Amino acid sequence: MASKLSGIMKNALKRDAVASTARSYEHVYGSDEVASLEQRKTAYEDLTNKYYDLVTDLYEYGWGKSFHFAPRATNESFADSLARHEQYLAQRLDLRPGMRVADLGCGIGGPLREIARFSGATIAGVNNNEYQLDRARTLTDEAGLGHLAEFLKCDFMHMDAPDNSFDAAYAIEATIHAPSKVGCYGEVFRVLKPGGCFAAYEYCLTGRFDQNDPRHRQIKTDLEVGGALPEIATPHQVDDALREVGFELLESRDLAEKPGPGNPWYQPLAGTRFSFASFRSTRAGRIVTHGTLQLMEALGIVPRGTVRVSGLLNLCATAMVASGRLGIFTPMYFLHARKPR
Repeated sequence: MASKLSGIMKNALKRDAVASTARSYEHVYGSDEVASLEQRKTAYEDLTNKYYDLVTDLYEYGWGKSFHFAPRATNESFADSLARHEQYLAQRLDLRPGMRVADLGCGIGGPLREIARFSGATIAGVNNNEYQLDRARTLTDEAGLGHLAEFLKCDFMHMDAPDNSFDAAYAIEATIHAPSKVGCYGEVFRVLKPGGCFAAYEYCLTGRFDQNDPRHRQIKTDLEVGGALPEIATPHQVDDALREVGFELLESRDLAEKPGPGNPWYQPLAGTRFSFASFRSTRAGRIVTHGTLQLMEALGIVPRGTVRVSGLLNLCATAMVASGRLGIFTPMYFLHARKPR
């Protein structure tokens, strides 16, 4: 564990910039909730870049190459559950060889590689974080999938792509960072060819969320602070935004609402099943990791501020488990929409 952690956060930022970047990120989430929300929306691009400069290495260490959740069937491995969740989007979009597809907020390219391999389509990863893009390119070339991938360094609110240039588009827990659903979906609408479809998994509050419940409000705040989110939307807000920009909404539903036999999406963080392969993502694993990082930071092995970032992710993880158990939040509100011909 220590040998793997020793390389954490040494590539995205200069060593002496980690602590100051973490402080700058936290400053945006001030005590004035209204002012903080406006600041988060205005500074979303800088905020998101700071966040992923800080957390990408820890995400990859603790979770893997695909930064998202998935329901897990009985006797299904964690990796297989993520791949199945990604393949579902490819199936619903009917992706196939010869198509050019946008992956909005591609991260380090885990889903992009799986969907390209599964469908044979050419996937363009859209990402505005240089460190993640460099990592995505390296991993994609190593996987022998460079011929089915391209990468665009741009904000998905302002994509560097002509009108009507993609056959389809998808997003996996990425457009959650958009300061405006209408603005984000409008940009997707612009770059899709007529008849092209968009599918995504969105973060949403469910109907069980009670704004008058202090615990619910605190969990929501912790999710937003720990995940660099401007504000978590409701299903109605997502649906209305898609229709407002001109999409024909084909389907939208919470895939976590009626799970089949197996484990819920938040189980890897709760740690109700132990395996050495998934230990790092569990509560016990996070405690061990955090303690190890404290020691390594004190010894100067990892940059100052690393423990602060680990604490931020632990805050988010704890809130994810609580929100899932209460049923007040879902990371997999599925949407499928089409641009009219």
